[in-house]
Amino acid sequence: MAFDLLIENIKGLVQIRESTPSCLRGSEMANLPILSDAYIAVKDGLIADYGLQQNSPRQAKQVINATGKFVLPGFVDSHTHLVFAASREEEFVLKIKGASYEEIAAKGGGILNSAKKLQAISEDELLERSLPRAWEIIQSGTGAVEIKSGYGLTVKDEVKMLRVAKRIGKETGMVVKTTFLGAHAVPREHSKSDYLKLVIEEMIPAVAEEKLADYIDVFCEKGFFTPEETIQIIEAGQKFGMKPRIHANQLNRSGGVQVGVKMNAMSVDHLENMGDEEIDLLKNSKVMPTALPGAAFFLGLPFPPARQMLLAGLPLAIASDYNPGSAPSGNMPLMISLACIKMKMTPEEAMNAASINTASCLELLDTHGSITKGKVANLIITQPIPSFAYLPYRFGSNWIEHVFLNGNLMTR
Repeated sequence: MAFDLLIENIKGLVQIRESTPSCLRGSEMANLPILSDAYIAVKDGLIADYGLQQNSPRQAKQVINATGKFVLPGFVDSHTHLVFAASREEEFVLKIKGASYEEIAAKGGGILNSAKKLQAISEDELLERSLPRAWEIIQSGTGAVEIKSGYGLTVKDEVKMLRVAKRIGKETGMVVKTTFLGAHAVPREHSKSDYLKLVIEEMIPAVAEEKLADYIDVFCEKGFFTPEETIQIIEAGQKFGMKPRIHANQLNRSGGVQVGVKMNAMSVDHLENMGDEEIDLLKNSKVMPTALPGAAFFLGLPFPPARQMLLAGLPLAIASDYNPGSAPSGNMPLMISLACIKMKMTPEEAMNAASINTASCLELLDTHGSITKGKVANLIITQPIPSFAYLPYRFGSNWIEHVFLNGNLMTR
């Protein structure tokens, strides 16, 4: 077989698995298979072969010498708000001066601020503003991403956001999973009951008509949507085939985890406020707990109790929450560093959380998340480094030399 790409003399080929389980739980997350002195070969955008360097085929259309370097599978980021109209650094300054998330929202800031800006621009302009962020996360190693709506808050603008998210996938070659999050906040011009009716009776059918959303999400939080309202919205989405994900327990013990377990959600995300009750509930479910360390860091919130969850035998995923208000970074290497530094996860656990477990909760494990024959060739080649643990240790530095999507070198 004539390979399209051969990377050889690899110091460490990370996350090699003959096959991948549904997810990794508890102590399993400490196991990260790394093959030393290795090669990997790509054909037609897929991983065709890998093994010890001594068995390298040595011939391909393109050959890269990775002496001293590690090769990783591309990251899977399972929670972002990548499509937005403008940044919100003015709120960042207010936070520095002591304003809380709730206080900023009460003054028309926060989600409503983003919605006002997004409603004022066209779909093409929104794509033009969002695409650079998509290319940015690709350059930091992300090969598959979930993108939520939720800054539209009208039927046409929620649809507009999801159309843009779909177009990002076509423009970049990155796999994009989409989530309808119309229940992100209540616009000032609506009562809660009127807005719930709009979400359920108009937004969900409009999104479903164009097949724009794989999932449905709700911001289940004090001051936003109650557990009961969350269930009502999720049930409406499920009628159209949208699987639930939940914003849960970010600012308070909101009941979001309980709703996620009851509704058999794909994931419950945030988890800055967790207790034994929530952990016990998750133990008896198939729901993926997902930590968003960038948001906890940016807002000065407690970090999710990763060690407690892992000791309880739970799986754990790590995503970026890339958004303009509370996590303005989609850099997955930084998220892995924060997970190690602030959540006391080992480098191996954090890598598994940002690859296999995020791929699992986006239903992408057949194609992404590991170095496995037949999977998509989304690959990261590092700079020369001494060890795998060096990657999260060197937080904030750019240790990536090359990124490949579908076997193609990303040069943008």
